[in-house]
Amino acid sequence: MNYSRHRKQMEKMYEDLATIKRWEKTKVNGETKFDWVVKLMDVPCRLSQKALASNGQTETTNQIAYETKLFISPDIEIKQGDLIEVTRGTVIRAYAAGEPFPYPTHQEISIQRKDKA
Repeated sequence: MNYSRHRKQMEKMYEDLATIKRWEKTKVNGETKFDWVVKLMDVPCRLSQKALASNGQTETTNQIAYETKLFISPDIEIKQGDLIEVTRGTVIRAYAAGEPFPYPTHQEISIQRKDKA
């Protein structure tokens, strides 16, 4: 099978951009602390909705919680727990990454958005 040809076809559908951040130990002014570190920026990808959002309305807040799937190059290292900010048009949303599932042509990652409306 010609995976290279299939991969090029899949990547033509990547219309979104991802910034991948990882929770890592950093040194700032000689002080060690943990913080989100940008690993990659503006990586072409594609979002796909996995399940409809559930209504988490309470008297004080409306919790947004739904899962989507991210399609991205298999060459990109994403670890479970990474923060992925996806830009679609002018909208930027943050997601928590699940465990990546790699294929020769792409990788699929279940990502979950949790936010308040």
